[in-house]
Amino acid sequence: MGERDNFSNRFGALVALIGSAVGLGNLWRFPYLVGRNGGAAFIIIYICIVLVICLPLMLCEMVVGRRSKSNVFGAFRKLAPGSHWNIIGILAVLSAVTILSFYSVVGGWTLAYLVKSLGFGFHAVAKGDGAAFSGIFKDFVTSPVQPLLYTLAFMAITGFVVIFGVNRGIEKTSKWMMPIMLVMIVGIVIWSMTLPGSSAGFRYLFKPDFSHVGWNTVLAALGQAFFSLSLGAGTIMTYASYIRKDENILRISAGTVLGDTVFAILAGCAIMPAVFSYGVSPAQGPGLVFVVLPNIFANMPMGSIIAIMFFIILFFAAITSSISLMEVPVAFLIEECHMKRKTAVLVSFVSILALGCVCSLSQGVLGGVKIFGKSIFDFFDFMSANIFMTIGGLLLVIFVGWKLGKAAFKDEMTNGGRLHGANWLLDFFFFIIKFAAPAVIAVIFFTNLI
Repeated sequence: MGERDNFSNRFGALVALIGSAVGLGNLWRFPYLVGRNGGAAFIIIYICIVLVICLPLMLCEMVVGRRSKSNVFGAFRKLAPGSHWNIIGILAVLSAVTILSFYSVVGGWTLAYLVKSLGFGFHAVAKGDGAAFSGIFKDFVTSPVQPLLYTLAFMAITGFVVIFGVNRGIEKTSKWMMPIMLVMIVGIVIWSMTLPGSSAGFRYLFKPDFSHVGWNTVLAALGQAFFSLSLGAGTIMTYASYIRKDENILRISAGTVLGDTVFAILAGCAIMPAVFSYGVSPAQGPGLVFVVLPNIFANMPMGSIIAIMFFIILFFAAITSSISLMEVPVAFLIEECHMKRKTAVLVSFVSILALGCVCSLSQGVLGGVKIFGKSIFDFFDFMSANIFMTIGGLLLVIFVGWKLGKAAFKDEMTNGGRLHGANWLLDFFFFIIKFAAPAVIAVIFFTNLI
């Protein structure tokens, strides 16, 4: 096996990590949770949780990944030889594979709707007929053939990027996709501000309503922050292993957290004013993206152009997340099974596509197949988010806090003592990692099970 690939510089690593974090959840789930849980009050709680809890968790993955310079399984073999800590790596690979299995299906939906928007397909539907758009979406996802073809296309694009490696594939793609996404989302925000009645959407997002704030609000913010940043899925750890030893991983981590949070807020500012301007409910979940918004686009001036921009953003967000997820099993196969990258990508592609097809069919012809009362799609979602990621994240903070230790943590964070300053901050982060983070993740785990 040749020398490991690396990100070329800090910016390359940063845009790749932000791309991994920014996904479909930023575009519909975050705005919905903000409005439902007290508006600006939820955003304040969310930001505090991200800075105090999630940033230290991200630092754990960064330290393990870069210190080992290995895949998620091999990392623990290097840092804790002869132990069973590599179970964390197994959970990370399982997380990435199960997430991408159903995520690729939704990614296929975004690609299908991008194609439809490029063909100005939304205006062909009766204007104002929300039931028509709902029927179109239901007919599409339950079809035994069409979603499979788009899932195949989505996975093919993902594999095509990953096969070129970290520098020429992942980094290069992220460097041009992320700025385009940012420019387009800002453009839609500006356009949303001009809509009549849009101020109601901004009040929905930013007017504090502390009557809605309670323990459930904190749990909602905690869960969204944890999973929005892909903590426990192995993507951060894998990407961190490609960061050069002279880069400041604290700054990269902080930049990733900031970029993900800003994009989520911008997404809310782009979507919710339009939703309120046209008098529809924002509490739609995935239906907001695939049913409500296409209906709005069909009824507004310049709706066709805005639809194209929006679904480009949605597709790019899905792709930048999916390539980070695929890189986790690919890196594992290259380094643990000694495969060439092309072979590792092909094996990952075929395996994930097969599972993705089953997840897609569970929306239609396999809808009657249940696992513990859940559809196959929902079961994969539940297992990845509530079991693999959460337990993996819990074991990771225990490993860094109690096994790897403070000296090794600070050594990696300061690049072997070459970076000075903020010593008190690293002490604070390590305290969170060792004592607070395990308790918080345990709360998430048991709450989600309940």
